[in-house]
Amino acid sequence: MISIFKPAPHIERVPDDQVDLLYRRLRIQVFIGIFVGYAAYYFIRKNFALAMPDLAKEYGYSNQELGFALAAISIAYGISKFIMGSFSDRANPRYFLPAGLIAASCIMLIMGFADWALSSVWIMFVLLFISGWFQGMGWPPCGRTMVHWWSHKERGTVVSFWNVAHNVGGGLPAIFFMLGMYLFNDWRSAFYMPAFFAILVALIAFILMRDTPQSCGLPPVEEYKNDYPPDYNKESSEKELSAKEIFMQYVFPNKLLWYIAFANVFIYLIRYGVLDWSPKYLSEAKHFTMDKSSWSYFFYEYAAIPGTLLCGWMSDKIFKGSRSITGIFFMVLVTIAIVVFWLNPAGNTLVDSICMIVIGFLIYGPVMLIGLYALELAPKKAAGTAAGFTGLFGYLGGSVAASAVIGALVDRYSWDGAFILMIAGCILSILLLFITFLSEKKQKAINNTL
Repeated sequence: MISIFKPAPHIERVPDDQVDLLYRRLRIQVFIGIFVGYAAYYFIRKNFALAMPDLAKEYGYSNQELGFALAAISIAYGISKFIMGSFSDRANPRYFLPAGLIAASCIMLIMGFADWALSSVWIMFVLLFISGWFQGMGWPPCGRTMVHWWSHKERGTVVSFWNVAHNVGGGLPAIFFMLGMYLFNDWRSAFYMPAFFAILVALIAFILMRDTPQSCGLPPVEEYKNDYPPDYNKESSEKELSAKEIFMQYVFPNKLLWYIAFANVFIYLIRYGVLDWSPKYLSEAKHFTMDKSSWSYFFYEYAAIPGTLLCGWMSDKIFKGSRSITGIFFMVLVTIAIVVFWLNPAGNTLVDSICMIVIGFLIYGPVMLIGLYALELAPKKAAGTAAGFTGLFGYLGGSVAASAVIGALVDRYSWDGAFILMIAGCILSILLLFITFLSEKKQKAINNTL
């Protein structure tokens, strides 16, 4: 029996005249695999938000109760992403990613077809928690794959392009939902339609993905691209690390990793505060119809594609590789857009729709930068754990607050309370990114004197 918790073994190296052609082909194939595979995780991660208006109408759930249930995904995902990140650094991503996707999809099928699954807040919480746990098997194997197949100098561009998988996948549940409503006139299709498509994509990802280049008879990517990090040593850098070595040597002592992890809390608060609650906010406060709010949800995600690519380009070309300064620039603009979204009077649907597009365009750049920065702050054999560490903070802090805290604030203080919290989150993220920038600058000055 093949274990998903075991890396694929290295095989005999292919002849030198075949290396370049095989590398080029497999890098395209592997990229498509991790792109579509991770995009499909978003089919089933935020589809619950689309069902919340109907859950409130049919079952009488309050915003606080729905927010509590929704928080289960973020709690489980944040912890799982961290733990599974450690496993993924010592696992075969070709099996790891599809297995988690199929398991999480099965939970959504249960919620879509079993009446008991939606009958209480606690049942929904437990099911969403299980789904969120399996969803933690998505990001870490992708991070591991990228640091093994692309060298340091090309990784910024590759991660930027891969990162739009969030948005390709995140926007499609609204389309699947509308398709389900058209075909079956059933709002529960918000659960089962995305799950069917996610299982199909999991099989495609399994066909396309591979483990390391060495498992395909190829040299390490550093050798192939002649792009060696300053501390690269072939023997030590290609050695599989134990969990203790990863945590104690490369994660916990890393001050910059802690700074960006805390910044991630507030970036995720904004990301999911808008994403999770926009269908309900637009329906209740701005009087949008179901189809208009679904389209706004869709465009929020897809506006992030050019925004993320622009952010990656600006980070490399304009801000000369400074991830922190780039993040500050984008978060200042996010703050302005959220203020306009909040204060725009009901009835100005065009302004609200534009605000959704602008926020989506801007917020995913900082999300991408945190993930990229985490990958760069650890050796490639610890990349999944480093990314999982920042994800732990983003989901367990920011996303949970976006689900549970915002729901409670809306019930008690109306939507004004939610927007005040998000604006405060914007300001704190900017402050933490600035501290990161100062610390990074100080560290570089110390290194230059050695």
